[in-house]
Amino acid sequence: MRRSAWRFLFISSDIRNRILITLGLLILYRFVAHIPVPGINRAAIEGVLAGSGQGQTFIGLLDLLSGGTVSNFSVLAMGVYPYITAQIILQLLVPIIPALQQRMEEDPREGRKWQEKWTYYLAVPMSALQAVGQIRIFQQYAIGFGGSILNFPLGMNVPTFTTLLTMTAGTMFAIWLGELISQHGIRNQGLSLIIFAGIVSAIPTNLGQIFMSDTQVLPLILFVTFLLVMTIFVIVIVQEGRRNVPVMYPGRRVGNRMSMPVKGTLPLMVNMAGMIPIIFAQSLLTFPAVLAQFFIGSETAWVRDVALFFQNTFGGFSNTYWIMYFFFVVGFTFFYTDVLFTQQNYGENLKRSGAQVPGVTKGAATQRYLTRVLRRITLPGAVFLGLVAIMPFLVGLIWPIGGSNTGLLLVSSSGLLIVVGVVRDLYRSIEAELKLRGYDQAVLVR
Repeated sequence: MRRSAWRFLFISSDIRNRILITLGLLILYRFVAHIPVPGINRAAIEGVLAGSGQGQTFIGLLDLLSGGTVSNFSVLAMGVYPYITAQIILQLLVPIIPALQQRMEEDPREGRKWQEKWTYYLAVPMSALQAVGQIRIFQQYAIGFGGSILNFPLGMNVPTFTTLLTMTAGTMFAIWLGELISQHGIRNQGLSLIIFAGIVSAIPTNLGQIFMSDTQVLPLILFVTFLLVMTIFVIVIVQEGRRNVPVMYPGRRVGNRMSMPVKGTLPLMVNMAGMIPIIFAQSLLTFPAVLAQFFIGSETAWVRDVALFFQNTFGGFSNTYWIMYFFFVVGFTFFYTDVLFTQQNYGENLKRSGAQVPGVTKGAATQRYLTRVLRRITLPGAVFLGLVAIMPFLVGLIWPIGGSNTGLLLVSSSGLLIVVGVVRDLYRSIEAELKLRGYDQAVLVR
């Protein structure tokens, strides 16, 4: 009888140590997440969080992006998202600037090292910029709750150097923990697990607040439970969807004989981008509202009006926000899928191995054919991601759950997609580690 290799999970000392290191670093991350930034006015922060309207919903979104640390205004209040924003900027620049694209094509390995190095460099100023914007957002909504979120004098509406330095250092510390997890813990899952830990810790509280906001508790519990179960079911179906493209692999010479060509398949995923497009779209849509905080107090009327427009549009979950959010997610799904698929260059790799898609010329023609197929099957995956992203808006049309809890429902929908995606990748990563060490399947005879 064959049994799963997972029963050997803690028998392998190497895998056991990696799991324990990962858990230890995540516990350390959650511990540091409760250390507040020095000089914060807790009364003002609590007043903003207890309020309602667009301020509370926008801060709820920032709380999701930071992994649940904004509500504490901790040293990790920005999470790892400045690093992800830096990745977005560099990935957008590579196809635009020919010199960068040539560097990536000539030596992909060195190109990735260069990109990682400059992502770290760019993450520092992005962290400082986001820290200023985040403090100003809280300051904007903190009027009436103590006057200022900082106990230090702001001077010309600029946070103190100590506060900015602490928040920037906290972000780099979170990135460093993610790298430690990828190197010494579960491979290549560090940043995903950092985000995962924050979302999982916040979901029970968010669902509890949604249930407490409605008088019809039992029908709401049944409705939200049904919604979550169906969402998980569809997420798994879409994430596991494949289009198997037939490929003929050349035969091998065995002695004086040549074996027949082998027919295989090349699986193309319906959603190759995973949950990254939602993270990208949230980061970019948050940025205009953060940037607008620098111009809210402008003495020029039209500058102030434009800043207020961006704040209300991207910080208040307006109808325009949801429409743009949907199209951003769909667009980023196609963009990120194309970037990943181009880097993998299946056309040249199949040509080097002598394999061929039946009826298609080897090399560049194969790459173009596979790209067309991938784009067609990516469409349903992209639309699905967009619908999950705007689920709070769609659910609000069916069952309004109160304006102040729209952001909480957003945490539960987009956060659920991230959680399911990370759990799936985590499962496959551990299973691959088990197979690599020979714990694939064990044959037991009763």
